[in-house]
Amino acid sequence: MTTHRDTRTGAVMEAMVLPAIERGGYEYFKQIDIGERLGGGKHVVDLVAYNAEGRGFLVSLKWQQTSGTAEQKVPYEAMCLIDAVRSEPERYERAYLVLGGPSWTLRDFYTARLLEYLKHEDLLAIMTLESFVARANRGLL
Repeated sequence: MTTHRDTRTGAVMEAMVLPAIERGGYEYFKQIDIGERLGGGKHVVDLVAYNAEGRGFLVSLKWQQTSGTAEQKVPYEAMCLIDAVRSEPERYERAYLVLGGPSWTLRDFYTARLLEYLKHEDLLAIMTLESFVARANRGLL
């Protein structure tokens, strides 16, 4: 029996985030290739949002509906996002790694403490879906 990964959950999360981005006054683009990842390979982010002043914000959305690999990918994605902002500070002001869904075992650690180990809280915020939507909705990215 072949099982297929359910990719619709990412689309659902995106559908929750986009109205908040729009209401916050941001222009956005979806599935943007921002260059090469650390260690090689193409780095595609879910969204690049721009405020009225033209400052760019990278947004990576991770949904964990059942136990799986999304959780294990968070530290690497965090490092790649930090690298992207550091590489093009004139283009991107900050990145957001947004964690949604009910099945995270490490979400509290990731949102509260992971950046202590990466030392770039000024370039990356790791937050829950609810926190990100509230922040974007108020135009505070």
